[in-house]
Amino acid sequence: MKKKQAIPYICIVFILSIFFYSCEDSTDTRITNSRTLGISSDMILIGSSLALGGHAGYLGTQTLHGALAYLNYVNDTGGIHGRKIRLVAYDDGYDPPRCVANTQRLIVQDKVFCLFGYVGTPTTVKIIPLVEDAKIPILGMFTGANALREPLKRYMINVRASYYQETGAAVKHLVEEIKLSKIAVFYQYDVYGFDGLKGTEIALKPYGLVPVATSSYIRGTLDVEEGLEKIMTKGAQAVVMIGTYEPCAKFIRLARLKGFSSVFYNVSFVGADELARILGQIDEQIIVTQVVPPPEASNIDKDLWGAREYIDLLKKYYPGDDPNFVSLEGYINAKVFVEGLKRAGRDLDREKFIDAIETIRQLDLGIANPLSFNSRDHQGLERVYFTYLKNGKFVWLDD
Repeated sequence: MKKKQAIPYICIVFILSIFFYSCEDSTDTRITNSRTLGISSDMILIGSSLALGGHAGYLGTQTLHGALAYLNYVNDTGGIHGRKIRLVAYDDGYDPPRCVANTQRLIVQDKVFCLFGYVGTPTTVKIIPLVEDAKIPILGMFTGANALREPLKRYMINVRASYYQETGAAVKHLVEEIKLSKIAVFYQYDVYGFDGLKGTEIALKPYGLVPVATSSYIRGTLDVEEGLEKIMTKGAQAVVMIGTYEPCAKFIRLARLKGFSSVFYNVSFVGADELARILGQIDEQIIVTQVVPPPEASNIDKDLWGAREYIDLLKKYYPGDDPNFVSLEGYINAKVFVEGLKRAGRDLDREKFIDAIETIRQLDLGIANPLSFNSRDHQGLERVYFTYLKNGKFVWLDD
């Protein structure tokens, strides 16, 4: 009797085991298929969300143009392993919710192979959970945010130096070389500004210093007057500025009108060329750290052959654009992306692409700054360049 009852029980166990095995196999298949999304026999589809208008529109537009100058060249010369690269870009206006919506659209509807060329800290940090959940690579973000670097995230590939490195180099220059000790911080009141503020505080600490004053403005506004007054009352000798070009330019111009004499230092995200355009021929103590060299320096420095190449291709594909720091960074990001595709080979998927990026060692991009990655470090470049405003243009402070 017991043997007869055991037969149905064994059958049920057998059927359930087949069911669960089938589910597991189906899950594995979906994961495998997701790794090759956006890849066809003749095309690789990638996507970007960045500001193409509004108060950060210059940064997004120039990042995109610089990247496309190189990607168009690659496509026109045969592509990568027989595939052309197509970039879909959506405008997020430097607004985090719009960036999240754009990213969901790129991943779910457009089914892109990877994300590329995002612009801004408050926007990019918001999509970290989406990137990790989808296991989709994102490369070449125009932001030095520490949250994209620590802890290490497998699918996030940073090319540029961080804001901590920029503010660290700037504080060292201000304290050790210019001999200043009263340093204030003016920052955008969001995760971008907080990152720059923290980086400055960390850099000041070894000298036994803290900011003599801190003040902020709201992203998307030009309300800098209150912040300026607060810093002026403390007699700051230098102001570390973590913002975008319009509010920072207004802050500097108002400071001069009020007779406030100070060194004004900005991180690279400010958009130096646009800052210079707004300020005009003001020849003041204005410093901007950069993560790429001045493009024009390639005319006198043979080691900057990559910058010269960028100028030539920008002229070919975007003849209306002047060479600038922002689009050069976009161009460099595109070169790194293509290098990863080359190394991954024809049998491409998302995991193989990340593995390929991690094999890059001391790659010469022609910017006097070799690029390296490994499985424990997903930031490729380390160098910080100094520029200062002279005759309406930011030039290389190479001494």
